[in-house]
Amino acid sequence: MPDVLFAPWRLEYLVADKAGGCIFCAAAAAPENDESLVVFRGRKVFVILNRYPYTNGHVMVAPYAHEAWLSDSDGPTLSELIETVARAQKILVAEFHTDGLNVGINFGSAAGAGVAGHYHVHVVPRWSGDTNFMTVASGVRIIPEEHSATLARLRPLFAKASS
Repeated sequence: MPDVLFAPWRLEYLVADKAGGCIFCAAAAAPENDESLVVFRGRKVFVILNRYPYTNGHVMVAPYAHEAWLSDSDGPTLSELIETVARAQKILVAEFHTDGLNVGINFGSAAGAGVAGHYHVHVVPRWSGDTNFMTVASGVRIIPEEHSATLARLRPLFAKASS
């Protein structure tokens, strides 16, 4: 009989009503608290922790506007978006001592976008050898830091970097 690994925190994601609205629009409109997972609010874009991260520090940068494609955004939004991704890169490398980062966008459900109507950029810290047997053998990820601790680490760094 195979070993069973439980990840009960994933159930909320699996049974969530995906038609209940846009998670990015909801986060953008949410009050400033830990539940929203918003790390930083800019003029045109914001940074939010991924509720179901691949690694610690996995953030997403999204425009406030509900837009499906980069080509839907105006120049000031695109400029702030790439500046904020660069800020996230600098902060995550320094704070999490990463060996690298994955940065990517999935457009449309066919390309793997979980929220196809509101594009967002994933910034995922990576470390040499971080693909361990848990992910490879059973699709389970070990995330050692709680969201609240990651928020406490990152919020002041993004605020400082934007001043």
